[in-house]
Amino acid sequence: MGFQPKKIFTVAEASQTLPLVSKIVSDILNQSYESHIMANIMGQDAHNHPQILEKMDTVQELITELEDIGCYYKDWSFQIGLVDFPAEIDGRLVFLCWRSDEKDIFYYHDLQAGFVGRKTIPNEYR
Repeated sequence: MGFQPKKIFTVAEASQTLPLVSKIVSDILNQSYESHIMANIMGQDAHNHPQILEKMDTVQELITELEDIGCYYKDWSFQIGLVDFPAEIDGRLVFLCWRSDEKDIFYYHDLQAGFVGRKTIPNEYR
């Protein structure tokens, strides 16, 4: 049956969510960075430390919040804040692809291509 997204976004709809998505992604990156710093300071004592577990639970809640909006967090290194939005371009299901350092959504990729397969969104979809 394949991938069944919760929502299919137009470029305009995805762009309208960016203020909220950007805030959530910023929170994800901050929480993961703080837990990483804490883990480095604590060393072996970091494993299962309540403060780190709490931060990671918060990260998971934030990722779920993105999924509730209908988009997907894709940056598992927690470095650039990458988010995909299901969309249709040329009659095909694709992902609009946004990084937290971009001011708007300019790119898309095929479902299996990922970030390295990004292409510029055609003007007729803007």
